[in-house]
Amino acid sequence: NSNVIWVIHALTGDSNAQEWWNGLIGEDKFFDPSNHFIICANLLGSCYGSTHPFSENPKTSRPYYYDFPQMTTRDLAQGLERLRIHLQIETIHTLIGGSLGGQVGLEWAYTLGKKLNNAIILASTSKTKPWVIGFNETQRMAIESDCTWGENNQDAGRKGLETARAIAMLTYRHPLDLETKQVDSENKLDDFRAASYLRYQGQKLAKRFNALSYWTLSKTMDSHDLGRNRGGCEEALSQIEANVLAIGVNSDLLFLPEESQFISGSVRKGTYKEITSTAGHDAFLIEFEQLSYILKSFYLQQKH
Repeated sequence: NSNVIWVIHALTGDSNAQEWWNGLIGEDKFFDPSNHFIICANLLGSCYGSTHPFSENPKTSRPYYYDFPQMTTRDLAQGLERLRIHLQIETIHTLIGGSLGGQVGLEWAYTLGKKLNNAIILASTSKTKPWVIGFNETQRMAIESDCTWGENNQDAGRKGLETARAIAMLTYRHPLDLETKQVDSENKLDDFRAASYLRYQGQKLAKRFNALSYWTLSKTMDSHDLGRNRGGCEEALSQIEANVLAIGVNSDLLFLPEESQFISGSVRKGTYKEITSTAGHDAFLIEFEQLSYILKSFYLQQKH
C-alpha cells in the first residue's frame, strides 16, 4: 500500500512544505515523515527551482523573461506527472493542495485515475470565477504600472509586485480579521496599522519572489477550467476515481465555500468539510487543529 503524500504548493509557495505547513507536516504532526513518504515539488513557472521566466530559453540561449509561455493548471499537473514517472512512483496515497495547488491537484487527479487513492482539495475551485480573474487582473495592472516593467532584469516590476501583493492580501483575509488584528486604538488621521501591514506584506513578498513568476502563475490560475474540452466541470469531476475531500473556509471571499461544495457534490466519492475561521482564504494555512481533525475523520471514514 502506497504511503506517498504529494503536497502541491499555492501561488507563491515553494517545495519546503514543512516550513509553510508546519502545523500539518513534520515530526509528530499529522503527516509525519517517519510514516509517510512526503513529496512537494516546485511548480513550473515558480521561481524556486523549476523552469521559470529567468530560465534559459533553448531557442535564444538567453533568459525567457517576457517570452515565457503561458501555462495552464493542466500543464502544471502534466509537469508533476512526468516527475512521478521519473521517480517510478506507481500509486499516490494522498494528493493535497490548497488554492492554486488545489486547482493543479484536481487536474492531476483527473488524469491519475486509479493511481490515486485520495485527493484533498482545500479552498479551491474546479474553474476560476470572474471574481478571482478580476482580482488577478488588478494585480497585473499594478505590476504593469511599474516603470521598470518590460526591462530584462530580475528586479523588473518589483514595486508593482509590492502593490499586487497588498491587493492579494485583502482577498486572502476577511474584514473581521483586519478588524481584530489591525485596528487602531487612538484617534488617528494617518499611519494606520492596516496600511503599514499591507505595505509590509508587499515588501516581504518582493524580497523573496519576482514579478514575472507572479504574473505567470496568476495567469495560470485564471486559465483553470477542469471541464475544458471535457464536457464541462460536472462531467469532468464525475470522472475522478479517487476519494475526494473538498475543504472550504466559511469566511473565504476569494474561493467561496460553495465552490468546494460543488467539487465534493460532483465527484463519485466526495466529502465536504468546512473550516470555521475569521482568517478568510488563508485559513487553510493557519487552522491546523481543525485541519488535522477533518483529515483524521476523513481517513477513518475510508477504513469503514
